[in-house]
Amino acid sequence: MPELPEPSSAAANATASSAPRSLAEALRARDDVSLGALLHARPDLLSPVPGDITQLATRAGTRASVVRALDRLDRFALQTAEALAVAPDPCPYPVLESLLAGEHGSGSGSREDNGARAELPRALGTLREQALVWGDDERLRLVRTARELLAPAAGRPSPTGLGPTVAEATAGMSPTRIQEIVAAAGLPATHDPVSAVTALTGLFTDPERMSALLDEAPAEAHQVLGRLVWGPPYGEVTPNPTPPVRWLRDRGLLLPASARTVVLPREVALHLRGGLAHRVTEPLAPDVPAEREHRPQLVDANAAGQALAALATVEELVKSWEHAGPPVLRAGGLSVRDLKRTAATLDTTEPVAAFWIELAYAAGLLASDGEADERYAPTPAFDDWVDLPPAERWSALAVAWLPATRTAGLVGDQDSKGRTLSALGPELDRSAAPEVRRRVLELLAALPEGGSARQDALLARLAWERPVRGTSELRARLAQWTLTEAEVLGVTGRGALAGHGRALLEHRDPAPLLAPLFPEPVDHVLLQADLTAVAPGPLRRELGDVLAVLADVESKGGATVYRFTPGSVRRALDSGRTASDLHAFLAEHSTTPVPQPLAYLIDDVARRHGHLRVGAASSYVRCDDDGMLNEILADRRSTGLGLRRLAPTVLAAQAEPGALLDGLRAMGYAPAAESLTGDVVVTRADAHRTPARSAPVPVPDGPPVPDETLLGAAVRAIRAGDLAATAVRREPADPAAPAAAPGELPRTSAAETLATVQAAALTGSAVWIGYVNADGAASQRVIAPVRVEGGFVTGYDHTADEVRTYALHRITGVAELAEEHL
Repeated sequence: MPELPEPSSAAANATASSAPRSLAEALRARDDVSLGALLHARPDLLSPVPGDITQLATRAGTRASVVRALDRLDRFALQTAEALAVAPDPCPYPVLESLLAGEHGSGSGSREDNGARAELPRALGTLREQALVWGDDERLRLVRTARELLAPAAGRPSPTGLGPTVAEATAGMSPTRIQEIVAAAGLPATHDPVSAVTALTGLFTDPERMSALLDEAPAEAHQVLGRLVWGPPYGEVTPNPTPPVRWLRDRGLLLPASARTVVLPREVALHLRGGLAHRVTEPLAPDVPAEREHRPQLVDANAAGQALAALATVEELVKSWEHAGPPVLRAGGLSVRDLKRTAATLDTTEPVAAFWIELAYAAGLLASDGEADERYAPTPAFDDWVDLPPAERWSALAVAWLPATRTAGLVGDQDSKGRTLSALGPELDRSAAPEVRRRVLELLAALPEGGSARQDALLARLAWERPVRGTSELRARLAQWTLTEAEVLGVTGRGALAGHGRALLEHRDPAPLLAPLFPEPVDHVLLQADLTAVAPGPLRRELGDVLAVLADVESKGGATVYRFTPGSVRRALDSGRTASDLHAFLAEHSTTPVPQPLAYLIDDVARRHGHLRVGAASSYVRCDDDGMLNEILADRRSTGLGLRRLAPTVLAAQAEPGALLDGLRAMGYAPAAESLTGDVVVTRADAHRTPARSAPVPVPDGPPVPDETLLGAAVRAIRAGDLAATAVRREPADPAAPAAAPGELPRTSAAETLATVQAAALTGSAVWIGYVNADGAASQRVIAPVRVEGGFVTGYDHTADEVRTYALHRITGVAELAEEHL
């Protein structure tokens, strides 16, 4: 480390007198803008608003608040804090600069200029703004809690790879052993272990003497030091160490940490490193260049296609749950079996299905119904959503996705107790998810229009911005999921941010940009002889709803292919339509003639439909053809239905009517349900809906960032409280009266309080009062009373900058201000 010139005594005294002596003094010296910047960067300090600067400083030094602040530092700001944690306390700026950038000039302590010197003022400014560092450049101090968190410890190695100092490593060593080390290092004996440790520290921090000592070391000893120099600084030794290790241990270049472990002292490591705290410093954020550049029109068209597919997928998902949605697990969430079934329905993978489920839930389209047999079902909001234009429907999904804290990518992982995380389960919220999503999109938005970036470049940038271990790992996973989700949702196209995605990021309505990119819905299909129908584009809602009942979707894409089957035609007949209705519908909406095989299929299914009738006995089967009933009874597949003949044309069953219908259909029959009066029951879709449900509220990542109004009010309140807390009171007239300590509430009797306040009202002077409000909160105020009557005092409150009225019985005491503070 560089040697600093000794300042003159007068200069040192002047510097010491002007420099702040505590974090509270440093904060008190800030202007309102700087104080507001601190509260904006660390909003947890505002919960609740501190009463004065001292309370603010105390809260800023608590472990929870410091940990949160360190988690939000970029890599170089964090490296600067780590360097301060291993530097002398206080640390001059040149020493900190040498720890991060090396000494000027050439030699072992120099480092190629990677921008560390130029970026150090910015990093130090960040730490000062967030009250993690205070003091001027001659006496930089890291707040005590941050030093404890970042400094090397036996159970928590430092990111710098440095170990304890000589003084820390020899704390439990016997004085005799310390003197032996001092003698072996060629130093004169001392009278006490403290001076011996000081002498040894002086040797290790003197470059010339240290170099001379190392020149005497065996070559193998240099190899040992080389393995420890960049960390970890601990190494295991045997009871009979090798000669090189013994040579180093005898001279204190390795000190015992335990019976079988030695540690490289920090001063020795810094000398070997050339005074550098980190092996590699990263002062500049990694670039995120454009890997490819596409035409913006191509990106928008590709993203619009994905957005249209997303709308169809979400609608299909929600509608598949409106008849008999999956049950809610006892612990909450969706079972693995139901997730697999949903993935098969959507013809996608389970992770992608989990994303669509969570997206529909975040948009308020799905929820649990809250009944005794709790199941998931569409919400009433789904009916409003499907009636919106396509662009507005997509906008609702995207607006719900961007700030959502629920993370579908975690589905299938295990929690801390080894339990599998399920879709729609209670453990999927990650408060960092919205910030990461927005940051990924911001990085894509910074590229040239139509440009896409490499994933590893994006991850490297995010890791630099939030490098704390654990935080950065989660952010990397969230970023990967964001890229995948943005692509399938249609926010990006071919890896580049689309125009409507840019509008979403900028809090603008993306619907006007997206609407022209969507094709117009069509009102026709192309019927083919192989019992399929091709929809050449998105269908109008009325046509799509009927066709979804009459046929099954076979494939999706730019054109959707539907297949007609006996089961699908029966489904349409069950919904109350007749064969003639189906023929007319197909003839009206097909641009080609209805193929003969399709017409035959409809007529054949219609002829057999309703020939068997099922009712409730528990249940029964009725048919005019007793031969068909004999055939059913003889079929082995009917055994589970518990059938027995009641009459030549009637069979009774033990199964419920629904199960009986399903069983007969599985056997190849086309039964129809009938009512108690014998009429055919028309089975339309039972569109179950939950009670009105609101979308899930994102879990915030700590307190919300305050706006300018709140910041201004908080700064004024802190200043006012500090003015009252630091006001100088006049000495009491009675020398025997106990004086309140600085910052303490004054204590006076009711009579003294009334007399002092009345005198101040007559003379127009200000007084200092202690006051307890109706909630029991104590505060200190500086007021200028103007009226005292009815048990209340009214006056101008200097701390609140307004006229207020206070109850006299709530004033704990009063004191006159000193003359110079009147």
